[in-house]
Amino acid sequence: MSENTSNKAAMRPRILVDADACPVKAECERVAERHRLEMIMVSNGGIRPSRNPLVRIVIVPPEPDAADDWIAENAVKNDVIVTNDIPLASRGLEIGARVLRPNGQEFTEANIGNALAGREIAAHMREVTGEQGRNAGFTQKDRSKFSNMLEVTIQAALRR
Repeated sequence: MSENTSNKAAMRPRILVDADACPVKAECERVAERHRLEMIMVSNGGIRPSRNPLVRIVIVPPEPDAADDWIAENAVKNDVIVTNDIPLASRGLEIGARVLRPNGQEFTEANIGNALAGREIAAHMREVTGEQGRNAGFTQKDRSKFSNMLEVTIQAALRR
């Protein structure tokens, strides 16, 4: 393989998944397979191994934010990170990664500030009221939107 070809291969985006409680691992794997991209699922355990050679599983210690830290430390510009974690999304954007929530919402430089502020407000409200927030259920529509957005995001990353 020529140096130019190996550099191109090294620049291909990867899909990094914050895999604990991620409802779209199968969708990520299908897109990774379609585009022959490496997919890395990061978890603190309890993840079923994949037979797909493109899928790598990284098990981190069961400490708070260990998976987030691993992803932030190993992601590079143009990788695609799948997470619901807003601080991880912010860290990913800082390094030039593309970041999607499992419901298909894209985190961008334009919306991450509001997402971080909303997270802080919600945390404060939980502290003041003692009530836990309720997350909307994950729907087939969310899954479909995610699949479409991941495909669009990967296409954009491959063109870069």
